[in-house]
Amino acid sequence: MAMDAKYDLIVIGAGPGGYTAAARASQLGLKTACIDERAQPGGVCLNVGCIPSKALLDSSEYYHLARTQFADHGIHTGDLTIDLAAMMARKEQVVAGLTQNVRDMLSGLDVTLINGRAKLAGAHRVSVSPADDHEPFALEAKSIILATGSAPIVVPGLPVDGRQIVDSTGALSFDRAPEHLVIVGGGYIGLELGSVWLRLGAKVTVVEMLEHVAAGLDGQVGRTLDRILRKQGMQIHLRTRVVEARAGADEVAVKIDGKGESQTLTCDRVLVAVGRRPLTANLGLKQVGIETDAGGRVVVDEWYRTRIESVYAIGDLIAGPMLAHKASAEGVAVAEHLAGQETEVNYDAIPAVVYTAPEVAAVGLTEAQARDRKIPYCVGSFPFAGAGRARCMGETDGFVKLITHRGSDRLLGAHIIGARAADMIAECVLAMEFGATGEDIARTIHGHPTFAEALQEAALSARACSIYNS
Repeated sequence: MAMDAKYDLIVIGAGPGGYTAAARASQLGLKTACIDERAQPGGVCLNVGCIPSKALLDSSEYYHLARTQFADHGIHTGDLTIDLAAMMARKEQVVAGLTQNVRDMLSGLDVTLINGRAKLAGAHRVSVSPADDHEPFALEAKSIILATGSAPIVVPGLPVDGRQIVDSTGALSFDRAPEHLVIVGGGYIGLELGSVWLRLGAKVTVVEMLEHVAAGLDGQVGRTLDRILRKQGMQIHLRTRVVEARAGADEVAVKIDGKGESQTLTCDRVLVAVGRRPLTANLGLKQVGIETDAGGRVVVDEWYRTRIESVYAIGDLIAGPMLAHKASAEGVAVAEHLAGQETEVNYDAIPAVVYTAPEVAAVGLTEAQARDRKIPYCVGSFPFAGAGRARCMGETDGFVKLITHRGSDRLLGAHIIGARAADMIAECVLAMEFGATGEDIARTIHGHPTFAEALQEAALSARACSIYNS
């Protein structure tokens, strides 16, 4: 590559935010380069996050169903065994296929994909250290997007060694199911990976400092998820902190303190999953004068511009939920802004999903948030036990809960816990994006029998307290 090659846009980071921004920019006629340290594009999400974890969740769920539910359907499998190596190989094949798809897409759009470490060298200049150890070189661009994502938070007293004490990446590649896995943190990542290894035979203990697992969920949904996970065999310690973890030859001693009482858990693996931090190290932010907040996030304006007008930041680097689809939406918004189109991201309509079994999906306000904001609201709910399709499949745990404005009937929030929640939430996101009402959902004909009928029934339930029926 020629030294000091010039582009309209350079994107640092090839994760969901970065590669989406690069692809959209190229579609809009901008000469674009995308730089990432990983040999394969896709960032944390495709390589060691969203995709491999979902592959393992699906594989472990099939095993769990074969072991616990197939007989109810008249299917007898005999002795079941797990070939963990084959399961891991399948996971890697899924990752390889999707990352190659991203590479092919960028290539097809004439995006220059560069494997190396990049840092800002000025308002329009990027320094690149190639992964192949060739001489560093510089690139210039009219605009630069920072999209380097995030990394697991490091906790004092919990030294991650990649063998006995691991982060989320390490928990994706165990060579055997742990005898006892202690998970520090009861958030989405911890619960999902805990579900994988619980199904594959591990004893799983979750230690969470807060009063609820998966903090941020609607209270009713969160309590239901807690109850179901405990029923499945997951042990959960709430309002409890981990003091330290000491690794020995074959086991780890984890000291915890909860409700004024201390105890030590003995296990063979510890997963530290207390959250993620913006990955800003070695980007050269201070050198060029880019500001970060107290949490290490890059400060941007409404168009994602930093204090340097030619430099933008998106995704996990800035405020907001650390979600791949949020980063992608922001990447598109910046690319279109640079091309002269004015678009925006509706942060009130960004879904969140927990891929446990049952799944949890939500968008918009929780009931507590509506109450705290003194918004007059109605709640409608419907259990999956009342849905014909759910009964046919034996997936009757959970419910749909809709929150609507008491005066206008506009949908304010949707919260689903149950099978296929991750896919069902899309209807609610679309409804919120277009300002739909509970009546709109209630009057929309849903196929029968489907899980989605529960949405229609919940909307009908919410109408019962609306001013239109008072």
